[in-house]
Amino acid sequence: MSERTNKEKLFDLIKKPIITEKSVGATTLGKYTFEVSKDATKTEIAKAIELAFPGRKVTKVNTVYMPSHEKRMGYKFGRTDSSKKAIVTIEGDPIEELIGA
Repeated sequence: MSERTNKEKLFDLIKKPIITEKSVGATTLGKYTFEVSKDATKTEIAKAIELAFPGRKVTKVNTVYMPSHEKRMGYKFGRTDSSKKAIVTIEGDPIEELIGA
């Protein structure tokens, strides 16, 4: 079995960016929202963002745990997956890929 490097682990922490009206509006303030792994810490998230987007410095990381919710489709009930999201404040150039410019 091959040992995963620290760099690979950091890349796996960030699952995807969250693009909503509220999160796109916050990009003017330098805040970007990402879905992250549930066991990710704030320092690991900051390192992963700086590694994924070079030339930018993370100044602040806020994390929010999103619990699962009950959903219904017809007469069947189920639950959504729980997740964790990180709101990252970045200093420097804006991330063009996430602004939609």
